[in-house]
Parts: sequence; structure tokens; C-alpha cells
Amino acid sequence: MELRQLRYFVAVGEEQHYGRAEKRLRVAQPALSRQIQNLEEEIGFKLFERLPRGVKITAAGEFFLKEARRILQEVNDATASAKRIASGQSGTLKVAFVDGLSWHGIVPDSLRYFREHQPDAELQMKPLSSLEQIAAIHSGSLDAGYAFITASTAASNLNELAKLMVGVVNLLLAVPKGHALTKLKKLRLRDLVDSPFIWFPRRINPVVYDRMMTLCARGGLKMPRIVQETEFETTLLSMVSCRIGVAFVSSASRWRCPAGVALLPVRDFNLPLPFALFWRKDNNSALLAKFTADVRSLVERGGRKDEVLG
Repeated sequence: MELRQLRYFVAVGEEQHYGRAEKRLRVAQPALSRQIQNLEEEIGFKLFERLPRGVKITAAGEFFLKEARRILQEVNDATASAKRIASGQSGTLKVAFVDGLSWHGIVPDSLRYFREHQPDAELQMKPLSSLEQIAAIHSGSLDAGYAFITASTAASNLNELAKLMVGVVNLLLAVPKGHALTKLKKLRLRDLVDSPFIWFPRRINPVVYDRMMTLCARGGLKMPRIVQETEFETTLLSMVSCRIGVAFVSSASRWRCPAGVALLPVRDFNLPLPFALFWRKDNNSALLAKFTADVRSLVERGGRKDEVLG
């Protein structure tokens, strides 16, 4: 059974006349009659009773007409939906981000822009560590992700990924307001020898963890006194606010810093962390293509590629 046969049948069933159906379909009557006969032979029952002037639809034909209309409508709807997905007007886009980057700058700007300009598309957002993002993009469970480049370089098969430089964050020291360290005009690593630290687990980002430890050792802080670990920067800031210790946090933290926490630069602790948007080169999603193009435009619009968050 062909869709063309269903369309011909619906036209004849609604017109109750071959001549009018012929004009409606713009097809020769012999061809129209032949297709209806073929359809009747295939389904095994009569759809019409032939009359001297026109035709009369049978009881079975009435039921079949109703179902044929439904089938054709579903085909039309499916085609229209597929066209919207193919053109990037609808569908689902899955984007992840490092939580600390989501409060200010390109990351929230791009997600907000996508929602405004693609109202019929579904945007699924998920906070993940950089390494988790790279693995998810490789597996195809994620379309794109905002991840730190330092972490992603430890992942395999990076040649399969495309990336767009987005910005940079620096590391600052979070301390409780009123802490003695806030009174120092030039804070250095050696001033932190006796300070209790809150740190993130090495498994979250081994590359950055090791670079931080190396910088600390060079500056005279050979073994930071870590009293608590947490993988979430929001929890880390909360612990600092509770005076459990001090911690290194991203400069982007100033956009969500608790009222009781101060962020201080440490003179000899310079570790800029560039981050980028990553996606698979072979991902042919039209929505992804639009998203990456919009992010590129946002980055280039104000020369924001080297933008320092915070």
C-alpha cells in the first residue's frame, strides 16, 4: 500500500465523484480509477459502490476513510517535525558546563540566547566536571560542553573534538571576612603555611591539582594543610564562610560569593585556567551547528576570547 493510494482514496471518498477528485488531485481519471482498484484488491474489500453518476462509499470504506485521514495527517506532522529538526528549529540540545563558569559571561549568555532564539527546541543543561564532559561528548550522550582545557588535555582522542576558546579564570584565595590574611597588603604563598585549607579531590582534575601543588611548593607552601575536601565550589565557599579553612577558588566565584567571604589575590600564585566549548567534529546536529555559531559570534563580538571571569 502506498501513501499515494491513500491520498487518491481520500479524495474520491470526500468528493464521492471521480471527476471532481480528478480535478482536485490533477491526475487523469484512468490512473485514478486504476489506483483505487489496486487498493481494493490489496485490502480485499470494496471501498466504493459504482453508480451511474459518481460513486457511493461503503460502510467499510467510511471506516477506512477515517483511518486513512489519520494516517496521512500523522505522516504530514512527522514530515513537518523532521524538517524543523533538520533545519535546526526544533529538537534537543544537550550542553554541560563546569558549575563555577555558569554565573557570568559567555556561558550563561549563550544559553540564554539559545532559549530566546530557539523557543521550539529543548535545551538540556547539566553541570559536570571537565573530565566528565569530555567523556560524555565522546560517547555521544552530550552534544557540547564548557570545560577547562587543562583538564581536557588529559583525555584521549581529543583529535575527534572541535573546540572554541571562550575565556579564562584565575585562582583567588577565599578567606572569611575579618581574617588576619585580609590585613596583608601583599599576600604570598609562604604566608599560608599555617592556614587550614579546603581543597578539591585530585580525581576531579588531576592536571590542575598537580599544577597547584607545584606552584605552592615553589612559593614556600610545600604541604598545604588540607582539613576538608569537596568537589563542589559552592560547598567549598560555604565551608570558608563557616571558618573551617581557606581555599583557592576561581575568579568567577565573585558572582556568587557568600557575604562572609573575601577573595584575595596571592602574588606568587598565578595559574590562569583557559576554558573552551567542546563538541564532536562528526556531530551533524543542526541545533549544535547553530549553537556553536552563536557562541563564536558572542565570543568575537567584543573580543571576549581572553575574557577573565571575575
